[in-house]
Amino acid sequence: MFALVDGNNFYASCERVFRPSLIGKPLVVLSNNDGCAIARSEEAKAMGVRMGHPWHEIRHLERQGLVALSANFALYGDMSDRMMSLIAGLGHTQEVYSIDESFVDLSGIRGNLQARALALRERILQWIGIPTCVGIGETKTLAKLANHVAKDAERKGCYPAHLSQVCNLASLTPGEREALLASIPLKEVWGIGPRLAQDMQAQGLKTTLDLVRMDPATARQRWSVIVERTVRELQGVPCIALEHEPAPKQEIACTRSFGRPVQGLRDLEEAVSEFATRAAEKLRRQGSVTGQVLVFVRTSPFRKTAQYSRSMVVPLLRPTDDTAVIVRAGLAGLKAIYQEGFDLTKAGVMLLDLASKDQVQFELGLDAHESDKRQPEARGRLMQAMDAVNARWGRHTVRVGTVAAAGSQRDWRMRQERRTPAYTTCLEDVPEVR
Repeated sequence: MFALVDGNNFYASCERVFRPSLIGKPLVVLSNNDGCAIARSEEAKAMGVRMGHPWHEIRHLERQGLVALSANFALYGDMSDRMMSLIAGLGHTQEVYSIDESFVDLSGIRGNLQARALALRERILQWIGIPTCVGIGETKTLAKLANHVAKDAERKGCYPAHLSQVCNLASLTPGEREALLASIPLKEVWGIGPRLAQDMQAQGLKTTLDLVRMDPATARQRWSVIVERTVRELQGVPCIALEHEPAPKQEIACTRSFGRPVQGLRDLEEAVSEFATRAAEKLRRQGSVTGQVLVFVRTSPFRKTAQYSRSMVVPLLRPTDDTAVIVRAGLAGLKAIYQEGFDLTKAGVMLLDLASKDQVQFELGLDAHESDKRQPEARGRLMQAMDAVNARWGRHTVRVGTVAAAGSQRDWRMRQERRTPAYTTCLEDVPEVR
């Protein structure tokens, strides 16, 4: 048995925890540079705001009461950690699937799973302030589907009311389960999606129940082994195991749109240096090294200005996780692709050819001076010390020279004019209760 616990409209719910006056009001959270909506409250959805809706197209809704806030990822990450720590108590093991979703293994848990899940939901709501929904099923796909039912039964009334907030598919009778599956569109099944659902409908499959009744071998022949696995999961045969550790990323990227168009090389060097530094920190966190660094710059395709887009891959002599080496490679690539006279609106750094740090092939230091042979080990300790200092005292406390100082204002930095305080991660922003 598996459970999927999901925070409802998570980013918007996090903002409402510290601003209760926003409860019941239409609320959207905007992406980097306040470009588009990446989270919406139910009230905002009712106003017609879509996911990814450009801000300039919905700005007029402020006159109708819409509240828009800049993304506050430091707050969301911390609130997620708190929520996940409570969810872990639901079962034996846990897989944090995303910032607001977590799978839990319920195998062998005795008692009423419905009551246990409801108690967890109330605890999260009381202790943290985030509303959640819980889906329970014999497989991860069924748990994900049950979570969809629990959400839509509460907010839209699409499904029976007793399935809202917590939906346990295993507790339904065969007749109730078939009736429920017959009412769920194919596109709501985890791994299917709208396009594949259209193809299935063209071949006579109308609802999730039709997919459940399908022969798995036929699903594989018509579509793929992934669809076959989905069919088996819907039939109650576990095919997707719980992942206790997230798989290492094959690529690591840090890209940003600028707050204002940038032309000068110096500003671009600062931006690329910061992006390379962030990417190197992520690289070390997953215990990897990189063999190639890609850097790119481009103009906005939506602006009526001269267009320019270039990228370059800079190979490294040896795989590394050293910030200074990665920044140096990024700047070398930037200087090679930079051209004057263009209003550049986005740049980024991507680390390629990743490998585990424990599986790097070393070389004999025949061309190295005796004093340099221990340099990689010393540089590794330096990176560890730099990460520890920055974790303790804040990002960019220790940085390479081409990275702008923390708190400095630059034209290329993102617009976040509506961001709320870092209520839980910055001492100066902790709310005062009077």
